[in-house]
Amino acid sequence: MSELLYVFIIAALVTAAATPLAIRLAPFIGAMDVPKDNRRVHGRPIPRLGGVAIYLGIMVSFYRLLPWNDQIFGIVLGGTLMLAIGIYDDIKCLNPKAKLAGQILCALIIFFFSVQIRGMANILPIGPHYLIFPTWLSLIVTVFWVVGITNTVNLVDGLDGLAAGIVCIACLSVAYTSAMSGRLGTAYIILAVAGATLGFLIFNFYPAKIFMGDGGSMLLGFMLASVSLVGDTPTKGTTLFATVIPVMILALPIFDTLFAIVRRMINKKPIMQADKGHLHHRIMAMGFGQRRTVLALYSISAIMGVAGILWSSEMKLEAMALFLIASSLIVIFLGIGIVDVNTGRLKERTVVLPKEKEDCR
Repeated sequence: MSELLYVFIIAALVTAAATPLAIRLAPFIGAMDVPKDNRRVHGRPIPRLGGVAIYLGIMVSFYRLLPWNDQIFGIVLGGTLMLAIGIYDDIKCLNPKAKLAGQILCALIIFFFSVQIRGMANILPIGPHYLIFPTWLSLIVTVFWVVGITNTVNLVDGLDGLAAGIVCIACLSVAYTSAMSGRLGTAYIILAVAGATLGFLIFNFYPAKIFMGDGGSMLLGFMLASVSLVGDTPTKGTTLFATVIPVMILALPIFDTLFAIVRRMINKKPIMQADKGHLHHRIMAMGFGQRRTVLALYSISAIMGVAGILWSSEMKLEAMALFLIASSLIVIFLGIGIVDVNTGRLKERTVVLPKEKEDCR
């Protein structure tokens, strides 16, 4: 356990040390988030090169895992490419289709390094205990999982410290379930990610001195998705770990993403078009400031994390009870002002921020 703590601390310290350097570098390469539309909740240009600091924290702590096996090498290679795609998008504004193609390429990389979903448990009382997917189906499911989780984390990165905190909570929950099930290799990797997010959160929590940008959010989403598949073998326990538990832990951003897709489809808007109808926007529309909104969402994420831990400990009734409580809160927040009584359409909530009041800009 001391080795696990060591990896976590190293990642946090390296990221915390590298973040001020990223803040200074960002203006020189044009990696600045300039508020140009009403979706932004900050009023001044802020560096968005935090992904580089997070990446350095993760990579430095990975030396404890040397020599790397094929799976870890694939994750490092895919993660490096994902970071590069995100940084390019932060500087040059990449076309959404090109960004999606890049994410798919990263998913293909880890698939060919044996980081993949190979099958699922048979829930029927007859037949084999485990259903092994043909290669083509395994490829489709793996790519869908990686791209889906990557974009889920990317979409939730809308307030100071929100994505970093949610990912940190998710990583700690996954690390605990991994360690308790004897998957120490997975625990090492995911704790490196958790440590890096915590080190970055020092500078990213409200009021943020730096954003992680698409480079950081896509990297973190990719790492969460891929690490949950490390060491996947045709056994029931591994399958449950690789699917049910991460989905339960990440339920908050997953719900928000699915709702955003449905909302945009009903309103006949492009799915990739950003808006101001996300969960955190709706909570802020109730009068909450950034800090309180983020802390409220941290709390819901923590409940989901505990639910995932209970599920992995075979305490499924307790896990489902917590999951339903947290899910109900999410649905209530998402449902606030959901329908326009005149048109019957899902409304796009707008947020009017008080001027320099409490924790709002």
